[in-house]
Amino acid sequence: MDVTIIGGGLAGLIAGLELTRAGLTVTLIERKTYPFHKVCGEYVSNEVRPYLESLGLPLTGMGATRIDRFQFTAPSGRSLETALDLGGFGISRFRLDHALYELGKREGITFLLNRQAERCTFSGDSFSVTLNTGEVIRSRLVIGAFGKRSKLDKQLDRRFMRRPSPYIGVKYHIRPAENRPEFRADTVALHNFQDGYCGLSSIEDGNYCLCYLTTRAQLRRFGSVPELEKAVLQRNPYLKAIYGHSELLYEKPEVINEVSFAPKQAVEDHILMAGDSAGLITPLCGNGMAMAIRGGWLAADLASGFLKGRLTRAELERRYRSAWSDQFDGRLRVGRITQRLFGDEWLSGAAVSLFGAVPPLLRGVIRRTHGEPFNDWRTPAKDLISG
Repeated sequence: MDVTIIGGGLAGLIAGLELTRAGLTVTLIERKTYPFHKVCGEYVSNEVRPYLESLGLPLTGMGATRIDRFQFTAPSGRSLETALDLGGFGISRFRLDHALYELGKREGITFLLNRQAERCTFSGDSFSVTLNTGEVIRSRLVIGAFGKRSKLDKQLDRRFMRRPSPYIGVKYHIRPAENRPEFRADTVALHNFQDGYCGLSSIEDGNYCLCYLTTRAQLRRFGSVPELEKAVLQRNPYLKAIYGHSELLYEKPEVINEVSFAPKQAVEDHILMAGDSAGLITPLCGNGMAMAIRGGWLAADLASGFLKGRLTRAELERRYRSAWSDQFDGRLRVGRITQRLFGDEWLSGAAVSLFGAVPPLLRGVIRRTHGEPFNDWRTPAKDLISG
């Protein structure tokens, strides 16, 4: 086996597709069965739209919505809006990941579903991945695309795991009542509340994704997610109207604990990390899906150079670290800085005033957390391999 990919989210699926199309053998391990929901804001920057469509995904036919405006509100209800220069689209992970999975099956990826990687070891210039079923998968290379937090992070003793994160993420799909002004299909909104913020964006079939970040301390204080939402989120009048004029499409939300925005290493024990495994952008920047897609492509393209003998393993790892840093470090840094303005009643109100008074400042922050669109990503990658 040439490559084992651990994790079947966007980064893992994209990496698998690129590697199989390069003529390499790929096994992808995913602990769930497609399709499934994930905690995710489900807004995608248009920087990756040409690439996804070049893979054969008919995004418009899949129901992707067009998004070209941004709104954010303070807990008091003060609001600011701006155009999104590049724009994006809304589509659920349930639908997008499943479409990439079906494409991957047709392209020849070997999927091992309902399995979890328990251990990954590197010895003698190859990897062994031990699954919870007792199976052992051996390959020349491993790409880690197992998301925000995994058993493997602990096994690898990754630095960010040594300090617990206070954040939790919660997501619903909702259906709005007709003709409600809080729901605009062309707008991705960020609604602040004390110690957190909530994103709202349209997805397929007239539905919306509502996804928020807050702290475990807040949840413990109020005892349950519904009580937290009533007591804290709905103090923002926009969120109160959204909850009051929509239907929850599944009874219990998707929840993830200990969401960490601490810096991570792009290579750990010779494993190439991709997507959230390599670094997680703050949700307020709304661009994690595009970063995962782009990161999966980058890992696959350089991995192909190694597996076809154009790079040594040391060169692969050095160039991947450098390329990942060049592509994403700036975005993550801006996201961490900007996050300090949100989740606080006074600061978020001040941010509305500041960005309202200086519109180019807000648009500059948005540009710094997004990349340029690519129709063909192979030319810059060849520069990385040959350089």
